[in-house]
Amino acid sequence: MRLFNKVAIVGVGLIGGSIGLGIKKRKLANRVIGISRHKKTITSALTRKAVDLSSVNISAVEDADLVILATPVNSIIEVGFKIVPLIKPSTLVTDTGSTKREVVKVLQNLLPNFVGAHPLAGSEKQGVINADADLFRNSLCILTPTKTTSKAALGKIKRFWTALGAKVIYLTPAMHDKYISYVSHLPHIVAFSLIRSIPHNTLFLASGGLKDTTRIAASADTLWKDILITNSENILKAMKIFADSLSRIKSAIIRRDSEALERILRQARLKRQSLNHKYRGDGSL
Repeated sequence: MRLFNKVAIVGVGLIGGSIGLGIKKRKLANRVIGISRHKKTITSALTRKAVDLSSVNISAVEDADLVILATPVNSIIEVGFKIVPLIKPSTLVTDTGSTKREVVKVLQNLLPNFVGAHPLAGSEKQGVINADADLFRNSLCILTPTKTTSKAALGKIKRFWTALGAKVIYLTPAMHDKYISYVSHLPHIVAFSLIRSIPHNTLFLASGGLKDTTRIAASADTLWKDILITNSENILKAMKIFADSLSRIKSAIIRRDSEALERILRQARLKRQSLNHKYRGDGSL
């Protein structure tokens, strides 16, 4: 099902590379162009066959029908400005950023066919070397349209992510950032903080529990510092709720209140057991 002639992916790391592999596997475009500032990255993208051609020059987006901005959050807007004079008026532009308010606010005014997106798929592993053509299969992808978003562009971007295997839902940029601060950003902060709290001389005893709980602490620090800064207001609120929850456990331990501890742990267990994505077929939560 060919949707595009030329797709340009700016940033061919894990996510960008997986998109490229997914496009090629499903024959969604005639050509996939990978763009990165780093020669090593584009060489790896070609080696993995995630792209057909690669370049270190942003001008490679010219004549693309779809441009995907898969760079770290703080550089998405910067790249958006750079591609304005290079792309066709009809070119669709989307991104993969983990925060949306700042990105959408700027880029929807710059690019008439911009649709904000956030695929909820990934790994603590980094780089195109770990890319996977089926990374988005059975995942969720959040699109963040606004009142000014082109309906035609939104429809085609939805078809694109659906073709990659994702289930698409719609959220406003503000709601996206609020929800994601709890289900993604806070867990990463907890994992980062937890592993830093473990004394080095005890790590040789670490078993599956610690490894499972802190797996995402191996995520890219350069990527996550941008995410935490660009969604700081929501993240700080989420951190306060977590701190309050931790304080309740601490208080129950100090009081040796076994009933309170059992109640807290039971509530946590039941919530964890019910964990799943609930969405309606119309693309809403």
